[in-house]
Amino acid sequence: MEDTVVRNNKRSSQHEILEVFNRQIGVNSPKKFSRRISASEALVKRIDLAGKLIGHEGCVNTIEFNYCGDHLVSGSDDRRVKFWNVSTRSLVCSYASGHVDNIFQARIMPFTDDTKIITSAADGQVRLGQVGEDGHVHTKKLGKHHGRVHKLAVEPGSPHIFYSCGEDGLVQHFDLRSNSSAKLFCCSSFSENNHHSSSNSLRLNSIVIDPRNPNYFSIGGSDQYARVYDIRKLQWDQPSSNQDRPVNTFCPKHLIKTHDVSITGMSYSHTSELLVSYNDELIYLFQKDTGLGPDPLSVSNENLEEPRMYSGHRNSMTVKGVSFFGPNSEYVMSGSDCGHIFIWNKKDCKLVRVMEGDRRIVNQVEPHPSIPVLASSGLEKNIKLWVPMSADNTIPLPHDLQEIMESNKRGREDHSRVTLTPDVIMHVLRLHRRQAMAYIERRHNREDIASDDEDESDAYVLGFADHDGSLEDGNSSECSIV
Repeated sequence: MEDTVVRNNKRSSQHEILEVFNRQIGVNSPKKFSRRISASEALVKRIDLAGKLIGHEGCVNTIEFNYCGDHLVSGSDDRRVKFWNVSTRSLVCSYASGHVDNIFQARIMPFTDDTKIITSAADGQVRLGQVGEDGHVHTKKLGKHHGRVHKLAVEPGSPHIFYSCGEDGLVQHFDLRSNSSAKLFCCSSFSENNHHSSSNSLRLNSIVIDPRNPNYFSIGGSDQYARVYDIRKLQWDQPSSNQDRPVNTFCPKHLIKTHDVSITGMSYSHTSELLVSYNDELIYLFQKDTGLGPDPLSVSNENLEEPRMYSGHRNSMTVKGVSFFGPNSEYVMSGSDCGHIFIWNKKDCKLVRVMEGDRRIVNQVEPHPSIPVLASSGLEKNIKLWVPMSADNTIPLPHDLQEIMESNKRGREDHSRVTLTPDVIMHVLRLHRRQAMAYIERRHNREDIASDDEDESDAYVLGFADHDGSLEDGNSSECSIV
């Protein structure tokens, strides 16, 4: 084993030396050299903890670098949005989001000078934070789902267009130029006669847009199928007539007939490969030409090509994301219930790096847009930054990796064997209690939810009308500049 590691390290070092030599003699352009070095496995094996961003008062559920990668936005259970300087690891701006429950997603709209941040949360709201020249942040509600909204998807390169999906099964389209949302369709489970109805709607957890062709987007939720849709085939003028009609579907062969799995995270590569992470299952990579078509129940799966599979982690306790890493999506990354970050080589599915990212659970692992740097967050109240650190030798995989992977495997195979720490139990109980209170209150005031004016009253009844709570729509909040 040690001899194999030494040979691999020597081979990686020789590769790096060759790249540097080619750069010096002019064979490699600066851009090509940077991308090849960033994809070097030897460099990935040197990634280690560089620092922490500390400031949230709750679990950090969402993180994203801006387009340039010099700043990062985060959202938390404390219902605040924070904007960080990555190089100095300092807080630049913090503001109350206007949500009355845990923030699940925060995204920076591209080409807006980082002044427009969209958010979604457990309260079902989709909101916009607009940073003014005077340092004030104006927030307003753009739309609402009946249930939690885990993910938003921004159209690549667009400062105006994005989508949301919620646990009500609804997919919505937003255009910031009109400050309005369009309800596209309600996603429902497949049936033998291909009949769709609201009674069998899916709880949606993830939505992603194909970067090579933004006309296509994929969604995943409370069943085994990843669904791909073509926005051009939806009737904008008659949203009620839009039935749930995907143009393609993906699912591993052995999961097609199962009913106890769900999708928590998805990601597209630069070549339109679709990465899908399943709850209490594994991560799979689908090529775009290996789908089951629009109606998977009518397709024979005998000759179905098996997708690449990435294992070792566990995805059970929370709605975890999954992502690619490297300039050409050379690696796959995921957090885990065991508190570790797992990085696999995309081609051979072998583990390259495993780091301890949280004392309890790692939820999100986000790649930097241009250099081999990543950020992670979980149940701890901080954000961790990871960069190549070791100059001499690569960092080996943990000595107890086999035990970690076996424990995660046992947990996947038998849910009853899962051992929960008191901290995790209390976190889950607090989350469920808050969601139950919010649900009861929304049911009690169902007729009042339609307008923005009632947002503040909901927050007041729930006891959130302090400086960290919701904002009255139409008012502005001063951005806390540090």
